[in-house]
Amino acid sequence: MTFAISSASFSNGGKIPTKFTCDGSDVSPELTWTAPPAGTHSFTLIAADPDAPAGTWVHWVLFNLPAHTTALPEGVTKVDEVPGGGRQGRNDFRKIGYGGPCPPPGKPHRYFFKLHALDRVFNLKPGASKQEVEHAMQDHILAMAELMGTYQR
Repeated sequence: MTFAISSASFSNGGKIPTKFTCDGSDVSPELTWTAPPAGTHSFTLIAADPDAPAGTWVHWVLFNLPAHTTALPEGVTKVDEVPGGGRQGRNDFRKIGYGGPCPPPGKPHRYFFKLHALDRVFNLKPGASKQEVEHAMQDHILAMAELMGTYQR
């Protein structure tokens, strides 16, 4: 088995249901992953839209998810500390936790959920930015798995 991420909420390459966007309940989708590499101490999840007009828009930053974690439930609470372990960073809506797809009208946007298996836990405070988390991850990534969904208004 290889390290992989999937969702019961939408298929890889498929349309993200309205429920998980700013046009719906704006709750995070369920995510599940398998086969992290040996030596994994934590996971980081970053969800972003590279098609945003102003450049890549960050929708979710999670870090220090415990190595025994294999899933995130639908509707992760938008608080600093994730129940069960881990911390949430600040998204580009300037909020903690998940901020769903909310593109301008027009062509579909792609939303990448990138899960990294890491060889350590980081000493970052809740609210850390994507840039701070990516900087901390340098030279500590054991593997990366990716799930992509689309949304259009």
